[in-house]
Parts: sequence; structure tokens; C-alpha cells
Amino acid sequence: MKVEVLAKKETWVAVQDGNICTPKGFSAGGLHCGIKRKRKDLGWIYSETPATAAAVYTTNLFQAPPLKVSKESINTNGTLQGVIVNSGNANSCTGHEGLKNAYKMREVFAEKACLNKEDVAVISTGVIGEQLPISKIITGVESISALKTSDAALSFEEAILTTDTFTKHVCLQLKSGDKVYTIAGAAKGSGMVHPNMATMLGFVTTDINIDHELLQQALSEVTKETFNMITVDGDTSTNDMVLVLANGMAGNKQWKENDDEYTLFKQGLHTVCKSLSQQIARDGEGATKLIEVHVNRAETVEDAQVIAKTIVGSSLVKTAVFGQDPNWGRIVSAVGYSGITLDTEKIKVMIGPILIVEDGMPVSFCEEEAKSYLENEKIEIMVDLVAGSENATAWGCDLSYDYVRINASYRT
Repeated sequence: MKVEVLAKKETWVAVQDGNICTPKGFSAGGLHCGIKRKRKDLGWIYSETPATAAAVYTTNLFQAPPLKVSKESINTNGTLQGVIVNSGNANSCTGHEGLKNAYKMREVFAEKACLNKEDVAVISTGVIGEQLPISKIITGVESISALKTSDAALSFEEAILTTDTFTKHVCLQLKSGDKVYTIAGAAKGSGMVHPNMATMLGFVTTDINIDHELLQQALSEVTKETFNMITVDGDTSTNDMVLVLANGMAGNKQWKENDDEYTLFKQGLHTVCKSLSQQIARDGEGATKLIEVHVNRAETVEDAQVIAKTIVGSSLVKTAVFGQDPNWGRIVSAVGYSGITLDTEKIKVMIGPILIVEDGMPVSFCEEEAKSYLENEKIEIMVDLVAGSENATAWGCDLSYDYVRINASYRT
């Protein structure tokens, strides 16, 4: 995993054992406070110094109280120093009582970490419509014995999960002169993933010193090409949020302008967010395969993005991939109902290396070879619109019997 910067020779390199505590000055942890029966359900992130903060949020009109509290914290000074997260209960559609509990959650963690309440973000995920068991969260926060430990990132990754089957993380480092810069991320997400601003929960930490407005600009731009380009089931959660904290402890002079350093940072952030997006898509509830859809030579980027997400979000395409059925008709049908105007007589479609449609018409291909390709864990679909020069990629997963089983009994 490398990212080349044209203006410089530095390269972002993956840190195999890296995590959100690898950037200087960050610590994290997680524990079981009793919201879930056995698994960890309360996690936190702490920065030694106030960190510049940026975030993107769900576009669902039913935004949960924790998002409102977090927005208030970030908007106060543009910085955060602590994050408290619970899983098992979304504290969504909970009215005044839910908002009161979100504020209380922020307050008790701020007291535990010796911070001002505006220095803390609050995030919840889980079942919608049930009041937060705030007494359990208070007891859990008060029981934290090692708030500033840097070796408990895995506990944090586990504490934020709901129906996920594995933890999700990535870490990159770059050496430039006498400095080492680090960007790392953790995320959760498995179902109800079809964002228009963010996706499920994502957390990025970095020790780079960067201006608040520039950090927000970078996250918003990167999100459009990463978190916004995944879909599992077409549902957008009430609690989706991606948060970036940059505490500046790498010691660089604050990056403010759209120069080589900003380009460097943005490319590293893009790689982190892309990796987390792919991990979320692969962990779709009941999923057995990751689907990657490339739409090439569109007239606009927006056209390419819409078509790519339409294909990867199609239940019929998903089930065909699960059943290892090279049903090209479902792919071109999704292109056709995407709402994008195009010349259907020019379209070209490939499943992996196998050409199946050219000039809008099916071509002869080996059915067994196509079925064999669809046995892979990662499936690539390419659609060439022959209409322009813009491209986009979207990620999703197949739709299996287990998806229905998991969601039919989610609350029980």
C-alpha cells in the first residue's frame, strides 16, 4: 500500500501493526459496561493535547442526540481532546431524554479525563428507539483505570462493533527529513450502510499539524470518493459519522495552504479512508464477497459515481454474485435505471477479465470461466460508458441468506 506524491519523493507506507494509538500523543481503550451481555460496549480515544477536529455526518433527518452533542463540541473551538463511544444502543429517536443522556455521557467522560465538556465528542451505535442505559455508561466511565494507555487500540476497535464480524483498522507512516508523520483509522460498519455524507462510524487520528478549515476540506473531499462510495443494503443510519483528530505532535509547522504538504496529507487520508471503506463493504451482514465496481469514461464524475453505486447497490446484482451467476443483464439493467443519460449502444461491460457486453450487445463468453471467476472473494465489475473521461469506483458486497437471518432477529 503506497501513495506517491508527484511534487515530492516521499511515500506513505502501511504500518503492519499500526493502529489509532500509533500517531504520537493518542491513546484509546474499551471495556464492557453492561449494555451488551458479554462483549465490550464502551470505548474512548484521548489526545495528550487538543486536536484539530473535522467531521462528516449522516444525512438522515433523524439524527441521533449524540451527533448533535458532538457537533456542538466541535463547533465550539474546532478542537477535541476526547471521544467517548458506546455500542449496543444508538440513543436515536429518544427525544429530550436521549439528548439529556448524551450530554450526561459527555459530562462524565470530561470529568474522568479532566477536560472541559466542550473538548469531548459523544457517539453511540446500536438499536434505535430505546433509551440509553446511562447509569451503566456512568459506571463504565468511572471504572476506566488506564485512560491514557497506548496499547489498547484493539479493545477500542472491539468496543465499537455491533453486527460486525471483524475489527477494522489501518495505519500509514511517512518519513520526511527528520520527521515521521502518521495517519491511522478504525471503523465499524456491517449493515445499514448507504451513506450520503459519512458511513457508520469512522475514526481517524494523525499527529500532523494542520489548519481546521483545511482538515475539514480534506475530509469532505475524500469522503465523496471513499465512504460515500460504499453500499451494503441501501439504508442510511441515523448515527453515521466520520471523525478526524489532528493533534500536531509530529512537530511540523501548521499546514494551511493548498500546497505540496496538503496534497501529501490528503493522499494519505484518502488511502486510510479507502481502506476502511473497503473493509466495511467486505463485512456487510452475511457477506461472502467484496464487490468493486469501476465505471469508466463517463461524461462527469457524478455520472460515474451514480452508476457505480447503482450497480453495487442492486439486490439482483448482489444475489447473482452470491450465486456465482454471470448474469450480465442485471448489470446493464442497473445502468439503465440509474437515471443517467447515456448511449446504450456504446456501453462495454466486463466481469473480472471477461468481456460480456460490447457496443451494448452481449458477446460470446465461456460461462464456466465466468462462474469460476465469481468464486473469488473479491469480484470486480467494469462498465465503460465511452462518453467522456471521468471515472469512479464503488464498493459493496453480495447478498446472502445470512443477511435476512441477521436482520430478522437484530433486536432479539
